[in-house]
Amino acid sequence: MNKNESEKTKAKAGPVAADALRAYIERIERVEDEIKAYNGDKKEIYAQAKGNGFDTDAMKKVVALRRMKPADREELDALVGVYREAVGI
Repeated sequence: MNKNESEKTKAKAGPVAADALRAYIERIERVEDEIKAYNGDKKEIYAQAKGNGFDTDAMKKVVALRRMKPADREELDALVGVYREAVGI
């Protein structure tokens, strides 16, 4: 970075920009903390399900399939069917 670019960067990072940046970073940190908490909750739910005899790998696949658009899910199902036939399963 040359001297002019460095001066431009410093000019953009004045007190108002620094406050805005700090606010964004703090918001991101709060969201990351919330994500950690939710991931912990999700882990507990899977552990409870496993304790009640459910297959958590299958559950995770079902959750992923439910997130997909119906058309995308149908396309994936068809493609998996073609691949299964191709390899004889």
